[in-house]
Amino acid sequence: MRTNAEECAQLGKILAEKLNASKGPTTFLIPKKAMSVISAASQKFHDPAADKALFDAIKTNLRLDIEVIEMDCVINDAEFAGVCAEALLKNIGRQKKCSKTYG
Repeated sequence: MRTNAEECAQLGKILAEKLNASKGPTTFLIPKKAMSVISAASQKFHDPAADKALFDAIKTNLRLDIEVIEMDCVINDAEFAGVCAEALLKNIGRQKKCSKTYG
């Protein structure tokens, strides 16, 4: 079963609230073409309007200091995985610096 645009907007707000509770450096990455294999173009759960509602709700409700990276790819693309890894490593490095300064 696929979530519709209204449900995705509600879910996006909930996800943003959870992200906003983060204490350390946080990055949210968006694969704009598909969040899963079955939601890619020509697949049964492809619904660009629902995906847009999800992403818009997240971006609207996120703290301003949370970085958002949008990529024109699907979630399983190697390029997306690489950027996810880079963001994680950057955030780990920023967390270590914060810990040294404040911990």
